[in-house]
This record gives sequence, structure tokens and C-alpha cells, in this order.
Amino acid sequence: MDLSDATWRKARKSGENGGACVEVASNLETVAIRDSKDPGGPKLTLNLTEFRHLTEALKSL
Repeated sequence: MDLSDATWRKARKSGENGGACVEVASNLETVAIRDSKDPGGPKLTLNLTEFRHLTEALKSL
């Protein structure tokens, strides 16, 4: 997937855990997630439904 047009933003809670930052790009057909310390590294892409399931699961931890 081409992520060259992605607009990345840090997740709201990512600064609370000692630098383990996650960035999200949601201006695409899918939601992309990456490690802010390794922007050229691997990215996870999810459709909107999958992303909502992921965030709900993480909130329940």
C-alpha cells in the first residue's frame, strides 16, 4: 500500500508510557499505524472496522 500521502499524528496517550510512541494516519482509505521512533519501519494497516475493534480491545486492558 502506498503511504506517501499519509498524514501522521501521534496517538493522544502515546507520551504517557516513557517514549513508546505510536503514530496513526487516518486520512487514507485505511488506518495506518507505525512506531514514531522508526518511521521508515513496518506499518500496520487496518480498515476502519478493524481499527475500531483494536482500539476497543486496547481500552479494555
